[in-house]
Amino acid sequence: MAQNLYGPRVRMGNWNEDIYLEEERMKDFLDKREKGKLLIQRSRRLKKNLLRPVSLSISEDGYVHYGDKVMLVNLDHPAGEEAGLFLGGDLSLCMTPDEIKAHLRDELEVPCGLSAAQIKAPIGRNTFIILSTGRDATGQVLRYGQDFCLGITGGFENSMLYLSSDHRTLLKSSKKSWLQEVYLTDEVSHLNYWQAAFLDPQMRLEFEGFPIRANEKIVIYHRHTNRGLAAHRHLFLRTYFGKEVEVAAHTHLDSHRAEKPKNHWMLVTGNPRNDLSTMLDLPKPPAEDTRAMEQALGLSTQ
Repeated sequence: MAQNLYGPRVRMGNWNEDIYLEEERMKDFLDKREKGKLLIQRSRRLKKNLLRPVSLSISEDGYVHYGDKVMLVNLDHPAGEEAGLFLGGDLSLCMTPDEIKAHLRDELEVPCGLSAAQIKAPIGRNTFIILSTGRDATGQVLRYGQDFCLGITGGFENSMLYLSSDHRTLLKSSKKSWLQEVYLTDEVSHLNYWQAAFLDPQMRLEFEGFPIRANEKIVIYHRHTNRGLAAHRHLFLRTYFGKEVEVAAHTHLDSHRAEKPKNHWMLVTGNPRNDLSTMLDLPKPPAEDTRAMEQALGLSTQ
């Protein structure tokens, strides 16, 4: 085998320069690998935290409380007037870091984006904590019309981001629909305040101040702008975790002045039979067989 008999003292110009550059690159690579600053190491840590399984709070009395860990789920519904592609199934509200910025930092970016994805299991990126806006109210029942905040840690221990929104401007709006943007920030302000409204607009005033039941459809309004949280299933986003859909703050009303299904959300709690599942995973009771009753009343045609 041929051996290189020429040392650095004999090499001149680019030959010697290339060898020193290669040595510096190797030293820099080994130093970053030892400190855990390589892009692949940062990416693995981020995904490990965001995809870490989380146990949701279990509602013993059937209501939602301050301090509960819940998922915000937009239940499956028909496409309606949206034409073209439409993402079906139950969608959960998820933290969605920017793909480029996520590789450059070892912590969550601020502000951080949001999206809705077909994720039914509670993990770091879709588990929110219901927080009070004033004094500590942990354990108290959340009621219709009360201000509350939605915080998320994303699987990180020493970080808390809050679901926020603000009026649309020419420089700040949602990416696809150009409506009011919804984002996550670490700043505590009145822009973090939200309220829950009863699903039926005709019964909304009667239910003001009543406790909010867990795992039932509600409408979530931004306190400052009075816009409803909405999942746009026909507007797709390319995220760090694949193809998901846009989330914005806008109230979509039908001909009866009622919010459309894209504004319907559910505060999903944990399954007492399994720590890592939700109440949506429980099997639905079979529908009651009414054929015998119909035959007795003479309503059956068979």
